[in-house]
Amino acid sequence: MSQCRKRCKRQLTKVARYFYRFLMGTLTQDSVEDDFELSTVCHRPESMDKLEEQTKFTKKELQVLYRGFKNECPSGVVNEENFKNIYSQFFPQGDSSMYAHFLFEAFDTNKNGSVSFEDFVFGLSIILRGTINDRLNWAFNLYDLNKDGCITKEEMLDIMKSIYDMMGKYTYPTMMDDAPREHVESFFQKMDQNRDGVVTIDEFIDSCKKDENIMQSMQLFDNVI
Repeated sequence: MSQCRKRCKRQLTKVARYFYRFLMGTLTQDSVEDDFELSTVCHRPESMDKLEEQTKFTKKELQVLYRGFKNECPSGVVNEENFKNIYSQFFPQGDSSMYAHFLFEAFDTNKNGSVSFEDFVFGLSIILRGTINDRLNWAFNLYDLNKDGCITKEEMLDIMKSIYDMMGKYTYPTMMDDAPREHVESFFQKMDQNRDGVVTIDEFIDSCKKDENIMQSMQLFDNVI
């Protein structure tokens, strides 16, 4: 495995670990019976029974997730600025703001400038418990920045640059400034199977399934909660 792939795998492991801390770290201080009793909550989620039907989480897991979400977002929703502040704690050595922006856009499915608990658990359900196709579809949506149904090389480069910025310029071994573009050139050449200059959802899923490292990376999230 190349140094780049090893480094990316370490970062994915770190994200999985921080997901766990974000969701579980402060949950022992309060009971779960009063999940909906916080008087300052501006947005109240749907019933746990309904969310259990709509996601791949149990009611108990949803209560735990809600406690963690409420701890970080007392109002019941998180805007992009707060989302960036939370995410910056994951990668203090780099600039995670742009990647957090792209990630926020992926969670904000209603495009109303905020992420509710429902938005959060629907996304997490796919990332943590979805099938391979579910996860790859979610990842494709993340890369498809203008939501036109295909990924251009420029969109992939924007995402890749944000990941390298998030990882930090002072990581070891040191990354070259042109590393994101070289990474994108390599991946795009593999994914753009008909050489039309864009990557479709079918090309994206097919290429990812053939990449052993991508498949291994997805398994890192299987046992986060």
